[in-house]
Amino acid sequence: MATAVAGGSAAAATTAALGEVEDEGLLASLFRDRFPEGQWRERPDVGRYLRELSGSGLERLRREPERLAEERAQLLQQTRDLAFANYKTFIRGAECTERIHRLFGDVEAALGHLLDRLPSFQQSCRNFVKDAEEIGSNRHMNTLTLNRHTEILEILEIPQLMDTCVRNSYYEEALELAAYVRRLERKYSTIPVIQGIVNEVRQSMQLMLSQLIQQLRTNIQLPACLRVIGYLRRMDIFTEAELRIKFLQARDAWLRSILTSIPSEDPYFHINKTIEACRVHLFDIITQYRAIFSDEDPLLPPAAGEPSVNESAIFHGWVLQKVSQFLQVLESDLQRGGGSRLDSLLGQCMYFGLSFSRVGADFRGQLAPVFQQVALNTFKKAVQDGVEKFQDEMNSYTLISAPAALRSAIPAVVPVTEPGTLQPPMGLLDFPPLACFLNNILVAFNDLRLCCPVALAQDVTASLEDALGKVTKIILAFHRAEEAAFSSQEQELFVQFCTVFLEDLVPYLNRCLQVLFPPAQIAQILGVPPTQLSKFGNLGHVNIQVVQEPLAFILPKREAVFLLDEKGLEQEIIVPELTEQKPSLPSTPEASLENTDEKSDLGDPLPSDPPAVGT
Repeated sequence: MATAVAGGSAAAATTAALGEVEDEGLLASLFRDRFPEGQWRERPDVGRYLRELSGSGLERLRREPERLAEERAQLLQQTRDLAFANYKTFIRGAECTERIHRLFGDVEAALGHLLDRLPSFQQSCRNFVKDAEEIGSNRHMNTLTLNRHTEILEILEIPQLMDTCVRNSYYEEALELAAYVRRLERKYSTIPVIQGIVNEVRQSMQLMLSQLIQQLRTNIQLPACLRVIGYLRRMDIFTEAELRIKFLQARDAWLRSILTSIPSEDPYFHINKTIEACRVHLFDIITQYRAIFSDEDPLLPPAAGEPSVNESAIFHGWVLQKVSQFLQVLESDLQRGGGSRLDSLLGQCMYFGLSFSRVGADFRGQLAPVFQQVALNTFKKAVQDGVEKFQDEMNSYTLISAPAALRSAIPAVVPVTEPGTLQPPMGLLDFPPLACFLNNILVAFNDLRLCCPVALAQDVTASLEDALGKVTKIILAFHRAEEAAFSSQEQELFVQFCTVFLEDLVPYLNRCLQVLFPPAQIAQILGVPPTQLSKFGNLGHVNIQVVQEPLAFILPKREAVFLLDEKGLEQEIIVPELTEQKPSLPSTPEASLENTDEKSDLGDPLPSDPPAVGT
């Protein structure tokens, strides 16, 4: 039974505890905004009162605010009565409290003042002991200094001696002093005087470094270069790769100063002197570099943690940079107008590249695109100028036939030409615009012949075809403008004008192209027989059909005749039905062909106007 009673008591206690926990949780949620959460445990009476309220009925809860107000009023009245009855006691208590607080403050201030002065007194005692020890130590050091005055004076004069050696170029002695100072630094690195001497010596070493590098920026010879690099290596400031870079930077600065001093007003003079300076001085720099530095692989591998540097790539990259800069200057000067004598410049550049081939830097293969582009641009500009002059000539041109008496008065003189040259068609003398146009094209051909790469065959042909197309348009424009006013004679002269243009001028230009770009040579380069060149387009040959097509409606109809060649193949020959061939004016002493400065395989230009012979 006792066990049953104990079990029942424990169950009741557990139930009561759970009930209290639930009541507290409920009250906490109801009065969260009124009471802080910790107040339940600090003031148990609040909890009991709230639990009592939670167990009250509705009527009591309604009367509870009135009851609390009455109780509060009673408490306030009792407090006022107590204060009124015992106010003297309260006043005396306050006065005693104030007096005691004041006395305690005075005691505390006196003790604080004493405690504040004790550390300063203690520090003064320590300072006195320290000063006494320092005075004794200084006296001892002064005694030692006096005994070693000579040795100390020699050490103190090292910076001045070092500066004198550097400024007088006694670099051997300066390096010995620097080595001695480094030993002093390793042994006495904590002494301030030694640190000051080391700093001054380092400044002198920096001055020495500047002087040595400055020597590399002058016109220095190989023996002096070897000495300077030897000093720089003994200074142990740069690694091997950094030393190579410094050498190339200094020599490059000297080379740039030489190139900058060349006058740049005349492009031809500038590029001519630049080629000479680069060829001579760059070769010297490369020779000096290879004599000083070795591009062989190092015998010992780099230490652990140190990056491996391809030292040979430094020099290779610098040479490539110099070659690239030279090619940029060459292209710039040629574009500015230095291409008047491309053959001379090309010869000098090829000799420059040939000399560099001895040091493994042959760049002649990169010259071809530069000169090729300049030659093409010059040719295109000359052809364009020729087309513009033809336009000007046609704007003021009038179709007038030469008198028959004038033709009969001119003696027939056979032009004397050298073997292998091309004689311009003399029939063009009847039409000055065509003669002038051909003269301009021949001048362009003669300029191109000085530097005429075979690779330009297609571009030159295309440019010439484009020019001939423009000339054809100008002729058609002239025909449209003047057709309404043409007489029968002028119409016939215009037909002859177009016939001479298509049958004399254009075929002659094709022959000139074949002289500039021999078909056999083009076929050999392409690796095909000469008979198969037509498969590769118009290489060195203007398509006459394309030029003739716009003028077909002006020319008289032609009759096709078919013949058999040796192989039995039919060939079409175009024969005019009824064309009156106008005899060309033979040249006279006054109208002899103009001679160019150089003998040309393309023949000499025609005179711009027909010969004038007095009647």
